[in-house]
Amino acid sequence: MLTLYYAPGACSLISHIVLEEAGADYEARSISFANGDNHADWFLAVNPKARVPALVTDDGILTENPAILNYVAETHPEAHLLPRDDVLLANQILAFNVFMATSVHIAFRQISRPGDYADGPEAAQALAEKVPELANGFFSVVERQLADTGGPWAFGDAYSLSDPYLFVYANYLGMGDRGDASLFPRIAAHRERMLRRSAVKRAFADEGLSDSVTEWFQ
Repeated sequence: MLTLYYAPGACSLISHIVLEEAGADYEARSISFANGDNHADWFLAVNPKARVPALVTDDGILTENPAILNYVAETHPEAHLLPRDDVLLANQILAFNVFMATSVHIAFRQISRPGDYADGPEAAQALAEKVPELANGFFSVVERQLADTGGPWAFGDAYSLSDPYLFVYANYLGMGDRGDASLFPRIAAHRERMLRRSAVKRAFADEGLSDSVTEWFQ
């Protein structure tokens, strides 16, 4: 039995969707950043980083979306979320997810949590003003990839771990202060396809989300 700790609408939604896609036997437990659950002793015992997601397995605890996604895919091979016979593609998928985690996510945090990077309102404003430029550059790379692959998903015709990753950050892009979503029609079409997937609908229902995810928690 797996246990996923998540905050509604946070990046942990990526892992939540993948668990649903895999048909995993798991329990989802919500925590509230607003209430300080992430700094409570009981949660710090699960994840000392005070962040989500965290996945408790019978063998130990995993944190960080890229690691959790690969674990779920490797323990649920029947879901075909990660190619088992194409080492290059499997690592390209990992590289895409790490890019989203270390570039897009970090850029967005400069708006949501500027105090992690600099002190004072002037610094926060300067960080926020830079984010749209960064985001537009990062998502331009993804838009070109979708054009090059020519398929409905991030890596062409086969759905993979990268699709929930792109989907969640595409939702945040639509908030208006993190880049210009109108520049990326292929990403917008990908998001619409994702919204029609049963696994996404179930994860949204679990987290109490609407189709227009506009909350940012991390």
